[in-house]
Amino acid sequence: MVGQSLSTSELKADQRTVWGLEPVHVHDRFWAARGIQIVRQGESSEIVDNAELFLLTEAPVLVIFKLRHVLETLNWVKPVLLYIRLRDQREQHYRERTVTGQNNQFIRFERIYDNNGPYTTRVALTAHREVALAWQRATGPWSAWRRLRRSIPTAQSTTAAISGSIYDRRVPDEISRFMRKLAETWHEPNATVDGITKLGDEAWRSNNADVDARTRFVGPVWIGAGRQPDADVPIVGPAVLWDDPKARPTIESLKWEGIEPSNVFAKPFQPRKQSGMQVNAKRVFDIVFALIALSLTLPFYPFVMLAIYLEDGRPFFFPHQRETLGGRIFSCFKFRSMRRDAEAVKAYLAGENKADGPQFFIEDDPRLTRVGRTLRRTNIDELPQFINVLWGHMSVVGPRPSPFEENQFCPEWREARLSVRPGITGLWQVKRSRLEGMDFQEWIKYDVEYVENTGWKLDLWIIWKTIPIVLHGILR
Repeated sequence: MVGQSLSTSELKADQRTVWGLEPVHVHDRFWAARGIQIVRQGESSEIVDNAELFLLTEAPVLVIFKLRHVLETLNWVKPVLLYIRLRDQREQHYRERTVTGQNNQFIRFERIYDNNGPYTTRVALTAHREVALAWQRATGPWSAWRRLRRSIPTAQSTTAAISGSIYDRRVPDEISRFMRKLAETWHEPNATVDGITKLGDEAWRSNNADVDARTRFVGPVWIGAGRQPDADVPIVGPAVLWDDPKARPTIESLKWEGIEPSNVFAKPFQPRKQSGMQVNAKRVFDIVFALIALSLTLPFYPFVMLAIYLEDGRPFFFPHQRETLGGRIFSCFKFRSMRRDAEAVKAYLAGENKADGPQFFIEDDPRLTRVGRTLRRTNIDELPQFINVLWGHMSVVGPRPSPFEENQFCPEWREARLSVRPGITGLWQVKRSRLEGMDFQEWIKYDVEYVENTGWKLDLWIIWKTIPIVLHGILR
């Protein structure tokens, strides 16, 4: 395949920006989209009030890691300071150089290995503004770490060791690697970056870029301001086409108050009290709704079961152990949409998990059968859950039913969602934004919001909003 070189060797390192942002500022906005402010030792900057957490780093370091690796520690232990020993997951550091011939025609990539990058580093997470200020004002990295260890008792701190990606912002090749990794990792940069538009599934361009509709993108690509890629040459990612310095846009400072908060447990949840009559009325509604739904859909069951059998044999149903009201275990029934060895294969796919929380999700999951993909897309696989509603395990509307392991990730969230029956549909299903890195945080937020505001008006609104979602899945 013919590729297109996106390297801009004519630009000096300090001239490289994308969408008007220097790489270090793109890094900071990546973390800001997760409610986290980067606080660098020795660099003066305002410690904002709207950040949920502060990530304390040494000045030269840029880092990328998944929050789900430390989420359990943050939610269970609730330390004043969480020290993180971050190990670079790359086995060897290298830089890639594009070799071109006459007329800038692509010839090949050259990979040049080096040992200049940082392989390990220390960072820390805290929710306390005064701790971030103390870190920032220390005279040097060594004294900053010492100050933290002296001022915060051992009982109020803990340590986690995880893998991630580490880059040195002082090294131009490290900056290039960092930006390619970020383009590959951050699928929704518009969460904290203005003036950009999505192209296809994985490409983003500046609104000031001139991109022909015929241009093909292979992998994640970021196109800066003033750029005009050749429409006849595919752009191969992960890659970043830097801003043309003459067209570089002016960027406003980040407005933290506009970022959707993810920490829904700033205060304990307060479940809405319901009378015995209200609880009984909802149960009657659930039974009537489930009977109507089953009477309308049961005639289709033999056809669904036959399709499953012809492709992958039995069983037709998949009973998964979930928790219901009060933490009682029940078998949540669905039509089987995955291969019979799906659970065994899951261990081999763990490294490809794209979810930011305890759930497991990968795009184009190879465990899904062809019939299963259709069942998932149309939500037909969920129909047997109406049997669970009749048995009293579930409700028509409520939090998503989850297994014991998922419910352990946050005690307050667990207590909230287990105070009501789980539902076939719920607030999270109709309000989630699907922004990268936000899905688990929104899951917690909307589960708690439902418990605090539960009532027949909210249930009817959720059912009404669910209808177009189901129809879209069937008709697309």
